[in-house]
Amino acid sequence: MQQAINLDIKGMSCASCVNRVEKALKKDSGVVLASVNLATEKAKVVYEDSILDSKKIIDLVVKAGYEATLSEQKKSHNKSESQNKDKLLIIISIVLTLPLVLPMVFDLVGIHFMLSPWIQLLLATPVQFYVGARFYSSGLSAVKARTGNMELLVAIGTTAAYGLSVYLLLKNLEQMPHLYFESSSVVITLVLLGKYLEAQAKQKTSAAIKALQALQPEVARVQREGKEIDIKIEELRINDLVVVKPGERIPVDGKISKGSTEVDESLITGESLPIDKKENDQVVGGSINGDGQIFVSVISLGSETMLARIIRMVEDAQAVKAPIQRLVDKVSAYFVPTVIVIAILTIVLTGIITGNFETGIINGVAVLVIACPCALGLATPTAIMVGTGVAAKAGILIKDAAALEVAHLVTTVAFDKTGTLTEGKPSLSKFIFFEKSEMEMLKLLATIQAGSEHPLAKAVLEAAVIRKNKAIIRNTPTLWLTVPILASSLQT
Repeated sequence: MQQAINLDIKGMSCASCVNRVEKALKKDSGVVLASVNLATEKAKVVYEDSILDSKKIIDLVVKAGYEATLSEQKKSHNKSESQNKDKLLIIISIVLTLPLVLPMVFDLVGIHFMLSPWIQLLLATPVQFYVGARFYSSGLSAVKARTGNMELLVAIGTTAAYGLSVYLLLKNLEQMPHLYFESSSVVITLVLLGKYLEAQAKQKTSAAIKALQALQPEVARVQREGKEIDIKIEELRINDLVVVKPGERIPVDGKISKGSTEVDESLITGESLPIDKKENDQVVGGSINGDGQIFVSVISLGSETMLARIIRMVEDAQAVKAPIQRLVDKVSAYFVPTVIVIAILTIVLTGIITGNFETGIINGVAVLVIACPCALGLATPTAIMVGTGVAAKAGILIKDAAALEVAHLVTTVAFDKTGTLTEGKPSLSKFIFFEKSEMEMLKLLATIQAGSEHPLAKAVLEAAVIRKNKAIIRNTPTLWLTVPILASSLQT
């Protein structure tokens, strides 16, 4: 029987990493489908449970050189600690790098000065080997797996620039040589800053899913043995009788066993006007109860609720690759080794042609540094993740990445319900009356509607109050009858 799990994968830096993880998973005959997303750092794996289990799948990822955990095991405080550590490293890197860059900045305005070579070495060393340690770790894992990634390029490029500077410093102790400590430090700082900003973008996007999750209350009020008690959602059972009071969110999917009300189900239907509900009608967890108390019999829990399925659909849309991304992954698989070969050829050919291998190394480092960010492998999955996340926040659910990819071809959108285009709050925009004056007619209508909780009745009452207040401001005498529910506002 086929099962599906979602994994959180740590350590991926580019599309080459994605390709490596997918290959490691697909090599096992028990894996039916493996889709890895760089932007969300997640993998969706479909497997035969008679051959594999979740532990063996995680072991496959670990052997490829990455960390993997079940998504349900990921703790938010660990993520927060990791982000705080990254932020601290960036601050340290910026503080140490700025003095190396300032001489170049001042040189633009005619102020020429240079830090001592030994001070440059003192500033660049911790940036290279402490702040940049993650690049060496990831690059080494790539080498062990006989492949390459973007962090390997960063490690090779910055190490070459740093090593060349140390060599020139020791070779020319009696004079000021031209060093490249600032190049290695700036590259490490900018790449780390880019990754941090990328992580922040991911966090903001995931807020859309968190907002959906927040729609379900954590506590439900149930009726047991003739008493009403509050329990956690996780403790609910099928057929439990949940009491939902006016204005509360319905905690679970269920069927009304007693009572009638109006329910705002805009999170599901997009229809902003409340829907009448009576006994035996089904209600959806996360929707808002209107003006009546109802008793709901639970029919589905946990991952089987409508809201849970919507959240799962949004997450799947972010995790599954679009057709264009599969093409990007194929290209990126050859990108890193190609860049390394070009860098080596640059060093050798420049050295042979000019007779100066020092210049050749500098040019080779430039090739590696320029190739480091790898927008090719990062831009596509990030765009898909941000697009689906922003859409979910606006109430638009995208079924999969392929649908998002072709969405730009849409030229016309047809809506079959006007309610989906409104705020769900009716108002009186035009008032046509006969015989009596407008104020008298509105006064009579307000009196009739005073005891009703219907949205249209509320619109009439609000219009009556607004028109009366305007009349008071204009100091025009207007006769009003007392409306029971709005006595203080509508009395003469």
